Amino acid sequence: MLTPLDIENKRFKKKPFGYSELEVEEFLTKVVEDYERLYKENIELKDKIAVLNEGIQHYRSIEETLQNTLIVAQSTGEDIKKNAYAKAENIIREAEVKASQMIGDANQEVARVSYQYEEAKRNFRTFKAKLEALINAQLDMMREVKDNAENSKQDGEMVG
Repeated sequence: MLTPLDIENKRFKKKPFGYSELEVEEFLTKVVEDYERLYKENIELKDKIAVLNEGIQHYRSIEETLQNTLIVAQSTGEDIKKNAYAKAENIIREAEVKASQMIGDANQEVARVSYQYEEAKRNFRTFKAKLEALINAQLDMMREVKDNAENSKQDGEMVG
């Protein structure tokens, strides 16, 4: 590609009866000026394109990072949910085991208290039976003493 300097430094051979040197010089000056302006504008536009391409790359990089971050966040969210469900299931299982254990312990306590109650009832019946037997034996002895006393009285009356 020609540069404005190439156009400006271009020299033509002079021939008799050729073009007007002044007109050619003026025309070339205009061409150089226009070409130089277009050349600079072209460079500026290429620079802008490069900057814009860098910006696009930057934003693509950001987009890719955001997509990766979103994927990681979704994955992390799913992991957190799975862990929460697993913990909840463990808590429920532990609660059920503890509840079963508590029910078993309570049933054992009920059985122990029932056994003690039945034992106390048997002991009471035994005590009651022994007490009744003792009272009856005492009554029998008192009747015997009374009968003996009455018989002694009657024997004394008969003797006297």
